[in-house]
Amino acid sequence: MATVAAESLLTAEEYCQRPDSGYPEELVRGRVVRFGQPSRRHGQICVTISYILRSYVKPRDLGHVLSNDSGVITERNPDTVRGADVAFYSYARLAKGPLPATCGPEVPELIFEVLSPSDRWPKVLAKVAEYLEAGVSFVVVLDDERRSAQVFGADRTSRILSADDELTFPEILGDFRVAVRQFFD
Repeated sequence: MATVAAESLLTAEEYCQRPDSGYPEELVRGRVVRFGQPSRRHGQICVTISYILRSYVKPRDLGHVLSNDSGVITERNPDTVRGADVAFYSYARLAKGPLPATCGPEVPELIFEVLSPSDRWPKVLAKVAEYLEAGVSFVVVLDDERRSAQVFGADRTSRILSADDELTFPEILGDFRVAVRQFFD
């Protein structure tokens, strides 16, 4: 009788210590999953989000703004590590100073995800749910085609904002205010 070896699942720590594969990927329930290369427009919107957030956060000494699909551990046993487009961690959650090169157990308060043309809402909503279940306070999904932002809160609320609406997070970012259209300019 032949036996089949069980597939070895990676832990978050093993995944985060691997060398860069050169491809966009995430760890999903212990397995490495590759996905398509983001477009230049996607990168442009991510850099705009990062700039807007960092311009507010840095002078107020509030925390870290990370981008470039920095790993966020969303599930354990088996482990999942998602690559947030842009994330904000207060110093209460992630200590001030240079960050280690690996993933950590800390979760951000705020995550921005930018929809790609190939994204399908069921998968996007599953990722949003993972972030919220892991302890993220707010997840914002930006839709360039509709020039809108859908904001999901840990309290199970969600709202859709148009380009002319203002995005605020008084619970975590005080008086921060930005018109949604600014992310797409």
